[in-house]
Amino acid sequence: MSSGNDGSEKKKNKKKETKLGMTYKKDASFGDWYSEAVVHGEMIEYYGVSGCYILMPSAMRVWNVLKDFFDSDMKKLKVNPYYFPLFVTESALQKEKDHIEGFAPEVAWVTKSGQSDLESPIAIRPTSETIMYPYFSKWIRSYRDLPFRCYQWCNVVRWEFSDPTPFIRSREFLWQEGHSAFATKEEADEEVLQVLELYRRIYEEFLAVPVIKGRKSEMEKFAGGLYTTSVEAFIPNTGRGIQAATSHCLGQKFADMFGIKFEDDKGSRSNVWQNSWGYSTRSIGVMVMTHGDDKGLVLPPRVAPLQVIVIPVSYSKDADMASIKGACESTVCTLSQSGIRAELDDRANHSPGWKYSHWEMKGVPLRIEIGPKDVANKQVRIVRRDNGAKVDVPLTNLVDEVTVLLDGIQENLFRTATERRDACIQVIHTWDEFIAALNNKRLILAPWCDEEKVEKDVKVRTRGEGELGAAKTLCTPFDQPELPQGTMCFASGKPAKTWSFWGRSY
Repeated sequence: MSSGNDGSEKKKNKKKETKLGMTYKKDASFGDWYSEAVVHGEMIEYYGVSGCYILMPSAMRVWNVLKDFFDSDMKKLKVNPYYFPLFVTESALQKEKDHIEGFAPEVAWVTKSGQSDLESPIAIRPTSETIMYPYFSKWIRSYRDLPFRCYQWCNVVRWEFSDPTPFIRSREFLWQEGHSAFATKEEADEEVLQVLELYRRIYEEFLAVPVIKGRKSEMEKFAGGLYTTSVEAFIPNTGRGIQAATSHCLGQKFADMFGIKFEDDKGSRSNVWQNSWGYSTRSIGVMVMTHGDDKGLVLPPRVAPLQVIVIPVSYSKDADMASIKGACESTVCTLSQSGIRAELDDRANHSPGWKYSHWEMKGVPLRIEIGPKDVANKQVRIVRRDNGAKVDVPLTNLVDEVTVLLDGIQENLFRTATERRDACIQVIHTWDEFIAALNNKRLILAPWCDEEKVEKDVKVRTRGEGELGAAKTLCTPFDQPELPQGTMCFASGKPAKTWSFWGRSY
């Protein structure tokens, strides 16, 4: 994948150009296509620090739609918003060694203030457990303080050195992270799935991206946690899975390390049960990869910053541009008053054709064209971004027709993405079938003995298979097919205990 990481100045500058039209084809050169799509679509701008990106208004508006939905549900669930500092001391970070060991290679450290060395280095948060939990132990004393549920919107830094990619793998990113404490494991278990369902809704109902809900293997779970659940997406063009969001049950280990105890109604003191959960701006990249085409971005209407662009069209110098522009302005006003996000592009220095390409690259779901005949017939021509279909709509039915079309685009994007994903799922039973499916860029569903040693062995054995990297478990889906008695693990030949999804991943 083309990544925007440290490379030749010529290559770097090439990515920063914003010419009209896409140069790369999605199927032929996916990495270059993706880099071009997010720049030409004005989602990001490359920045002077490798692996860091400027998020442009289009990206931030998509993020804010997801944020508004999530904030609303957090309020319903009585989860309180907080903000915790960016920095964490070395002593706090090292307090939970198993946890930080998983992040150690990615932690960025502040070691100087001006020209002076700090007495002790300060870390920039890769995640916030070690920042928050000392205060949980202060705030939680009694069963009356439980459940304690909080979340924050913030940035984190993970100093990724392997192929930074906008949204997907960057050194700084935005995310939502939630943390909670309960008196019982049953309450914690319930919340894990409750939040995971919200993440499914974000991807499927807003971003129109199909995901699989499941449980991570012991090898892939959150460092220091009891178990991890996730929603997993899949990119057919690359044959790679992508962890879209996670919801972890941390058990009582962190509570024991940080002294987060409560006194029950009988006077006994116990460790709390804890969860953590989060999703990030990676979601925007998954959306782009899933729906984008050779013309650029394709944005689902529910998250599109602009749902309708209105463009005046004149076919001759004699056209009454005043009446055409008036009809365009009236159309934008009518749609806007109905809550539809619409704008007029009346720039005189660009042709209608140039504008069509420009707004297609930005992924606007609907384009409305208004010319002399449309004015005379009191209608507009509407063009869909997802499939290019055109329809003439009377002004009297404008709002209803646009609403139906936007809903149809949302549904079509999800349906099409689901069909593409499902066409890549391959059920296998043997090692030879596994290797063939892996090299065919498939999302592999395989019977597995659920042993960590076997998973490690699969990683080692597939590392040399082609140039795309090793395979691993993506998740064990909650929706389990029947596992007939006597089914053997594809990798070890031992009795299989579960069906799991395997593949390469981002």
